[in-house]
Amino acid sequence: MPLPEIDIFQARLGSVTAPAGCGKTQLIADALSQHVDSKPVLVLTHTNAGVAALRSRLQRGGVPSSAYKVSTIDGFAMRLAAKFPLRTGLNASVLELANPNADYPAIRGAVQGLLQAGHVDDPMASTYSRLLVDEYQDCNTTQHAIVCSIARTLPTCILGDPMQAIFGFRDPLVDWEREARAMFPSIGILQTPWRWRLAGMDALGDWLLQARASLQRGQPVDLRGAPEGVQWVQLTQGMEVQQRLVAARTEAPNRDGRILVIGDSMNVNGRHQLAMQTPGATSVEAVDLKDLVSFARQFDLASPDALRLLVGFATSLITGVGAANLLARVETIRGGRARTPPTPAEAAAVAFITDPSHTASIDLLQSLEDQYGARVYRPELLHCCVSALRAAGEEGGFLGAALRARERNRNLGRPLGRRAVGSTLLLKGLEAEVAVILEPDRMTAQHLYVALTRGASRVVVCSSTPLLTPVVGR
Repeated sequence: MPLPEIDIFQARLGSVTAPAGCGKTQLIADALSQHVDSKPVLVLTHTNAGVAALRSRLQRGGVPSSAYKVSTIDGFAMRLAAKFPLRTGLNASVLELANPNADYPAIRGAVQGLLQAGHVDDPMASTYSRLLVDEYQDCNTTQHAIVCSIARTLPTCILGDPMQAIFGFRDPLVDWEREARAMFPSIGILQTPWRWRLAGMDALGDWLLQARASLQRGQPVDLRGAPEGVQWVQLTQGMEVQQRLVAARTEAPNRDGRILVIGDSMNVNGRHQLAMQTPGATSVEAVDLKDLVSFARQFDLASPDALRLLVGFATSLITGVGAANLLARVETIRGGRARTPPTPAEAAAVAFITDPSHTASIDLLQSLEDQYGARVYRPELLHCCVSALRAAGEEGGFLGAALRARERNRNLGRPLGRRAVGSTLLLKGLEAEVAVILEPDRMTAQHLYVALTRGASRVVVCSSTPLLTPVVGR
């Protein structure tokens, strides 16, 4: 591994500012390749996607897994709270995240109190050699306080870009200049657009840096005169839905290339619908796996509605389930009125209703997945559900198993499909050959900048006008 462009281990406390695609993840990988301490470096970021991207880059770079421990900030806080329940004073139910809007702040506040009191200074110092925090601009004030408390014990470097601050919709974000860099003085700035240079798209990389400067000044981004690699899809009134569906099917420039389809952050169901309608597309899930937890709370094998609920859940994950027809056929088959033999999925549904069990639930889900023409468009959710059903006999039943599956997924993550549909919030920290931006007119300057910079070779923008004017404060 080459020497890092900036030595982020040089100072006990420091910060690096890095525009998108300028080598921040590579800088972390290069630094960790030089790590020789027996204790690993704790690396924190904000999203599962970011964790997966970091872990993938480190593995590709041959960095031994013993050199680092990667987690989301909230995931780390949850594990700390679970290890010291008495000292945090948190009710165990809070860690189930039944009410994420209230539970996450409660966990952060409790963990900050734990750290500030110095109760875990010794365990932290004996476990980790130092701390790196990626995407620091997305820290809210409590997360900033958590990092500052850890920094009393561990040498700490933060990395970020104020133009990519997109997570402040509920809690106020840390001010990059006034708070973050005041605590962690600057040790360098990355300015080379490596993502595009390495893809042979130098002009696109330079144009995106200019777009960043425009957005910083509060000005729109003008697609007219954009370089090769930027494709504008002019939306026509009344045809927008169809045009966006066509854009979502944009192919990568090479066989193994990935496509990120970026939809509206506020319209989760719309993104799932798009993934369902786009061949080969899969949805990127939020870390709380809300739909899985909700299903686990409702699913009761003893209920007369158990089959209906299970089939309905399958419909939200797999194409071609045909819920109404399947349920009708089950009644016909059980009544001895079927003129044609049952399909494997119908047989599995009959077996479930005859003898409901978690194993029969898995069999039905897998039969629905195996149907001709079926496609799983939410594989992460299906994987976690099946894993939870297998472990449903353990403590806490199916719900407890679902919560544990969610936490494993939060920590380990799963690789994204070749064509992933998500939002800027979910795709932050990822890159692909192609980025398709479906609704730039709903984005703030920061969200728009994040979206524009996901594609290394091509950026497809769907809008009614070539002048992209960010919204304020969404």
